[in-house]
Amino acid sequence: MWSTIWHLFFFDPIYNILVYFIDVVPGGDVGLSIILTTIVVKVFLLPLSLKAARTQKIMKELDPKLKEIKERLKDKREEQAREMMEVYRDAGLNPFASVILLFVQIPIIIALYFSVARGGGVPLPEINTAVLYAFVPTPETVNMIFLGFMDITQKSLPLALLAGITQFIHAQLSIPKPEPRKKDEVLDMKADFARSMQLQMRYMMPLIIFMVAYTISAAIAIYFTISNLMALVQEYLVRRHR
Repeated sequence: MWSTIWHLFFFDPIYNILVYFIDVVPGGDVGLSIILTTIVVKVFLLPLSLKAARTQKIMKELDPKLKEIKERLKDKREEQAREMMEVYRDAGLNPFASVILLFVQIPIIIALYFSVARGGGVPLPEINTAVLYAFVPTPETVNMIFLGFMDITQKSLPLALLAGITQFIHAQLSIPKPEPRKKDEVLDMKADFARSMQLQMRYMMPLIIFMVAYTISAAIAIYFTISNLMALVQEYLVRRHR
């Protein structure tokens, strides 16, 4: 069952989109094809992405109200949690929207890596025609050298750094800055956990993205970079038009 889901919804669609663009782009440049594939994936995930971006913006707007509830009900944890959930519900907010988007992208990233490195048993530049849809032609040329100077299957420090930097910029813009704990503040495990998660998303996630992008290949670094750049554009549009 899991194999069917994997091929039906992740690997086969990603592989076919990538091969289609390899056939279309000049010189069969796989790097350019990955950029175009990433754009298609991000457009497909646009509803989830916009929801996550709006969630982050609304969270910032609700922050003063949530702080007031925490202060007023600091000794009544259950009532505090209930009122906060009511605030989220009234705002039409799902606090886990960003997490859902992150988990959806993980199998897509894996599928993209397998498409380039393994191709269902036949790694690029060879094409696994057994996986191709009937309407996807087999490319005559498959060029693994991105823009004529970078092997897409190898590690790339500049691209990995770019992926990490763009993730850092997006995190600073989209994730609320956690407040430092006050000296007289009572120990609150939930508040400490929330602060820890915010700090990790703002500072650790860019580092993780950098390490993953550098460890695997330039193909994944390109995916992260283009994905982050599109997320920055979405963040700008959400802030401007909401």
